[in-house]
Formats: sequence, C-alpha cells, structure tokens
Amino acid sequence: MKEKVILTDCDGVLLDWGYAFHQWMARHGYEAKEGFESNYAMAAKYGMEYKDAKRLIRIFNESATMRKIPPLRDAIKYVRKLHEEQGYVFHVITSQTNDQYAQHLRVKNLVEVFGPSVFEKYIFLDCGADKDEELAKYSSTDCWWIEDKIDNAEEGLKAGLNPILMIHDHNRSYENDRIQKAYSWRDIYEMISDPTS
Repeated sequence: MKEKVILTDCDGVLLDWGYAFHQWMARHGYEAKEGFESNYAMAAKYGMEYKDAKRLIRIFNESATMRKIPPLRDAIKYVRKLHEEQGYVFHVITSQTNDQYAQHLRVKNLVEVFGPSVFEKYIFLDCGADKDEELAKYSSTDCWWIEDKIDNAEEGLKAGLNPILMIHDHNRSYENDRIQKAYSWRDIYEMISDPTS
C-alpha cells in the first residue's frame, strides 16, 4: 500500500499559509518591512523579536483562520489528479499546533479544498516542531515527501524517503542532487507520474 501514499507538509505546500498569515498580520496592524517581504524568518520580515514572532504565529495557527486558508498555486488540480487518476492517498504531517480545535479547523479546510477522500491520515505536531520522528516511522518506504522547509526535506532524505522541495523565494537557491525541486504541483505530478524523467 505504501507505494500509493504521498507524505506531504501542509503550509507552503498544500495551503498558502504565507499569504494568509500576511493578511492576518495586516488586519492586526503589522506590516512587512520593506525589502523583507519574501523573508522566511517572520521576526526579520516584520521587524520584531523572535519570541514575539513565534507567539503571533502560534496565535494565528490556533485561530479561526485555519478554516479558510487558500490552496497554494495549482494544488487543487494536481493533488486531485494524483488521487483520482492514479489512486494516491495523502498523509499530512503538519507542525501547526497541539490545539485540537484548531486541528479540526485545518481538517475541515483541507477537506473543503481538496475533497473528502484525498487525505487518509493527519499527523499534527506542535507549532514549529521538528518532523524527524514522524518521518522516521516511514523509514525506507520510498514514499514521496513534499515539503518546503529545507531541514524537513533533508530529514525525509535521511529516513529513506523521496523528498521534493516546493520552491519559494526563501529556498530557491538550495541545491542538493538528491532532493528534487518543484515550482508547482504540476511539476510534482509529472515527477511522480514519471519518476525516471
């Protein structure tokens, strides 16, 4: 069964967390610093202390906004194609929060956007938590692992997975011959459909 399982991160891969967070911050009176708009580090992006940025991210990740985060780029079309045409199911591994009510909103969001049968399993970790232990549970399964955070993509590689790094401004310059890069879900669809290309 594992050959038909795709492991995936959620924020910055399935859902456009960055856009939603920026909109939420703006509604709360925070604006990105000029020249830092595409920075991955939210403290630098908004010109604040790390602990303050971390606190705001946690508040956001536990907010009602989790119910309505839009899909990333062309995710809907190609996630559905992988599921409906090729029979893949997805296991989501997300470092969102331990708050069960916010987790429930995330599941509702994903089901509404992608459909009720795409996701077979949801693995929730605390806000910002490392994913190495969860990835290790899939060790040497050769599952695809879709992620936008470099450290987590590398952890997937260590666990014997096939990582694909979803490219954003913050990870564009990363190079590793053993980790493929995707600019869209169409890229991912093509890699998975024809892994020899």
